[in-house]
Amino acid sequence: MNGMTQSPDIHALCYGSDQDFKQQELYPIREVARMTGINPVTLRAWERRYGLIQPTRTASGHRLYSQDDIDMVRSILGWIDRGVAVSKVGRILARADAVRVQPSGVENPLSRSDWAQWQAQLRRAISVFDERRLEQIYGQVFSTYTMAVVFDEILMPLWRELMLNQEAFGHTSEWLFFDTFLRCRTLQRLQLANNPGQGCVVLAALPGQSLELELWVAGLMMGISDIEIRVLAPNQPFEELSLVCDKIKPLALVMFSNSPPAADLSLRLTRLALTLECPVALVGEVSNLARDELGGSPFACLGSDGRSMQQMLKQFLAGQLDT
Repeated sequence: MNGMTQSPDIHALCYGSDQDFKQQELYPIREVARMTGINPVTLRAWERRYGLIQPTRTASGHRLYSQDDIDMVRSILGWIDRGVAVSKVGRILARADAVRVQPSGVENPLSRSDWAQWQAQLRRAISVFDERRLEQIYGQVFSTYTMAVVFDEILMPLWRELMLNQEAFGHTSEWLFFDTFLRCRTLQRLQLANNPGQGCVVLAALPGQSLELELWVAGLMMGISDIEIRVLAPNQPFEELSLVCDKIKPLALVMFSNSPPAADLSLRLTRLALTLECPVALVGEVSNLARDELGGSPFACLGSDGRSMQQMLKQFLAGQLDT
């Protein structure tokens, strides 16, 4: 293992009878700090104060981190980079874990390892800018899992990881390559999925809080048969939404963001709603983070989980979703 001195207790963890550790490469805290840029003091604080990471301990008490732990550190960094306080990150991650649980209430232990293997294949194709291979893997993933699982668990986590790790030479090019690939395929899926029949729903990003791909993926996840999801550009002026809705006459206006809500969000939504003839909802992480603030308001929160967005939108349009 790079940068590691093997000790007897580490060897026991890696090759002992415990099946959970046999196949894992484990890293000491100094190596994790080097890989993620987070100093050991902060890593310990995330563990002790917030319970965000639970590394393995050797018999002598030293922390050892698996690749899953390192991925968790990067996820935490991603949310902090979006402006989410570290004290609230645990709640977001807990929701993400909850959707991985099967209907029986038992998590499939193979799911995460399977998703990680697909991501490893994608990384290899991205690292050599092989679009043909990337297309093959993309098709295989969609033939294996539902669209919600593909985006929520495989494609978008890797996309965010690459976006947040552009410091090294060449990494920006890799992210742009993958971002362009996904935007082309996602827009195509969004256009094919739209079947206007009983009206449309307008999806718009909160100002300055969304990248195009995230917005389009949300539009795909919300898709309902016979209802068009009309996605506006990410730079759509908030002040002109009433004009746009007056022209389109949608069944609802849904505002998207994966960032924390601005302090004046409730006030701005209230003012906007006064100029609209359709109801307003929030979707994305902002809907989870603003749920308490918007409790009792007319604005619905549709969540951020691709598995439930569609169902919650159906309930909202039918007037069956509590606001």
